[in-house]
Amino acid sequence: MESLITAAARALQAGDPLGALNRVALRNDAPSLALRGIAMAQLGDLAKAKTLLRSAARAFGPREAVARARCLVAEAEIALVSRDLNWPAKTLAAARATLASHGDLANAAHAGHIEARRLLLLGRLDEAERTLAEIKTTPLPPAAQVARELVIAGIAIRRLRTKAARAALDRAASAARQAGIPALAAEVESTSRVLDAPAARLITRGHERQLLLNEVEDLATSEALVVDTFHHAVRSRGILVPLGRRPVLFALARILAQAWPADVSREALITGAFQARHVDESHRARLRVEIGRLRTKLKPLADVSATRQGFALTPRNTPGKTRDVLMLARPVEEKHATVLAFLSDGEPWSSSALALALGTSARTVQRALEELARSNKVQSFGHGRARRWMTPPVPGFPTGLLLPGPLLKT
Repeated sequence: MESLITAAARALQAGDPLGALNRVALRNDAPSLALRGIAMAQLGDLAKAKTLLRSAARAFGPREAVARARCLVAEAEIALVSRDLNWPAKTLAAARATLASHGDLANAAHAGHIEARRLLLLGRLDEAERTLAEIKTTPLPPAAQVARELVIAGIAIRRLRTKAARAALDRAASAARQAGIPALAAEVESTSRVLDAPAARLITRGHERQLLLNEVEDLATSEALVVDTFHHAVRSRGILVPLGRRPVLFALARILAQAWPADVSREALITGAFQARHVDESHRARLRVEIGRLRTKLKPLADVSATRQGFALTPRNTPGKTRDVLMLARPVEEKHATVLAFLSDGEPWSSSALALALGTSARTVQRALEELARSNKVQSFGHGRARRWMTPPVPGFPTGLLLPGPLLKT
């Protein structure tokens, strides 16, 4: 009988869940329940997988701490795939410590990679890096190497380090070929497409073009004045002026950048920044105040000059150099772009998990989801706490730039 358990475990390790089920489908001992749970997870029946793993954890005796820890790690991976980001991280950390103390380094590493992936989804890049640094890299089986390199690539993409991301993905592809698991190879290929897909739009002098991720990275060291709609900031030459908490000021900066080098009329600025239908003298007075505030904010980088018609944005040029004004815009203009960015990974998300990842309230996310559902951009299934939201991937909508994470360190 033990030979069947061993054969089923090897089948799962090789990415053959049906082969594993053929060997243990009729057995209800603890090891068989655990293996069936992992097999069902690989086949996509996550609810059944979770039930089987919990039954297996209860069935293992008090002296079988390693086996129970493995069940907890498998359940944590299901929680990650299900986007249950509230699954207790301390439970996973305890299971990881148990595995490491008993010499099961491969599964301890797997637990560390799960935690790093969770931190990456939440935008906690420094913590994800520290978690990876704690994992012993040798010896790791090829499948674990793939998981590690995908996390490294994800962190690099979020930090706009495309060369490092591509190198990590090349290593992941090599390890996936060694593992011989088609699902892993597909995941690497899917992540690689982010580097070759349009990541943003560049708008200047009335023209726009699509940018790849490496071209967006180049803008971080550009001499140009960049109005960044991803992070609601104005930046140039390592200087960053955040305007995320001043939406009116950022709206003014954006309108002026789109028109550069031309000026913008006062009426157009009032209509665009204040959403006013009818312009009156109170709006003109408010515009003068807000332009003064914007001028103060942008003083290290640019001036906002008054013209006969309205105002113009003028970058501060260095001697012998004339600086352009560029606007970095999202590849798709959408009010709820960040929510769509998370859902574009094709996984089902709960509104609470989205709120946790976005750092906002569940009610705010729920309103956004309902609005997106009315326009048929997302769909839901389930009810109550089991309700999940998802959408097919949106072409040209890579999540790398839209998820939380620093673009330029100050």
